[in-house]
Amino acid sequence: MSSSARATLLGPLLKGVSRSFYLTLRILPAGMRDPVGLAYLLARAADTIADTSLIAPEKRMRLLLSFRDQVNGAPDGAALKVIADEVARQQKDSDEKVLLESLGSALALLSQSEESDRASIREIVSTLIEGMEFDLSTFPDESSGSLVALQKFEEIDRYTYMVAGCVGEFWTKMTYSHTSVTTSISPEAMVERGIRLGKALQMTNVLRDCGKDLRIGRCYLPETMLAQLNLTPQELLLRENSLRARPVLYSLIGTALDNYREGLRYTVALPPLSVRLRLACLWPIVIGLETLSLLVQNENWLSPDYPSKVSREKVYRLILRSFPAVISNRAIRNWGEDLIERIDAQMRLHPL
Repeated sequence: MSSSARATLLGPLLKGVSRSFYLTLRILPAGMRDPVGLAYLLARAADTIADTSLIAPEKRMRLLLSFRDQVNGAPDGAALKVIADEVARQQKDSDEKVLLESLGSALALLSQSEESDRASIREIVSTLIEGMEFDLSTFPDESSGSLVALQKFEEIDRYTYMVAGCVGEFWTKMTYSHTSVTTSISPEAMVERGIRLGKALQMTNVLRDCGKDLRIGRCYLPETMLAQLNLTPQELLLRENSLRARPVLYSLIGTALDNYREGLRYTVALPPLSVRLRLACLWPIVIGLETLSLLVQNENWLSPDYPSKVSREKVYRLILRSFPAVISNRAIRNWGEDLIERIDAQMRLHPL
């Protein structure tokens, strides 16, 4: 692959499809940027295939599994053309369309990667695709009008690993492979904490997006937990049941907070002068915790008309605050624990 084609893939195209995550990618140590960026491109392409609702779920599944085969083996030009023809033309976002039409180049770049990176990228993308398969096989067609819920907590716990916990695992492997960083705990412990951080972030996303997901037939709140409140998944479509469902929200927030604590421990285990790596962890942690704080205060959290979203202005303030804090373990711990304590206090102020 030419250097210009590589630069386009990992530059303008990556920026166009990664949006806010691009900021995190750009602050990574130089050696990590290309493998993490390429993994993101491939995962984003898979996600676009899985989420294109104008294509029937069964067909999306076939295309998704075909793409997984391309990632894990020799690229098949004919199969890639089918993906481009079937999915790219359905995209309103021009960057996602270009990405799907550039899969041959992305897979060529994968084949040219170092063997260890290639194996890690294939593993992470395959696990993420497993999470997408789970969605497509568990939930109904978005336009069917049906609604299906997960059955038990273990399913959402597994799901948060497949779509985000595995990212923390991959991220940690890339850190050890491409930097000279030494951590205050073992690599195995760092991997486990990285998984916990990823799961915390995905649980936050699930709770934040619950209202929108319900309206496309997906209830990630376990049915066994709802049954304890005499609630059915269908009743969650009524805005007034946001208060009745609050115990489930609080329980899952509690799980997320435990995982965020591990994420804080992950961050401070990195050397204080590894500023880029620390910022890449600290930003999603504090934004995620601020999101949970908004959810606790939102009496209509199950309604998509009342989103719990941290404002852009608030994000900028958090980023500014992070620069002086990032080199101090005490500052990071205090900031994170203060946010966690605030959320605990808010849950006490809004009783069940």
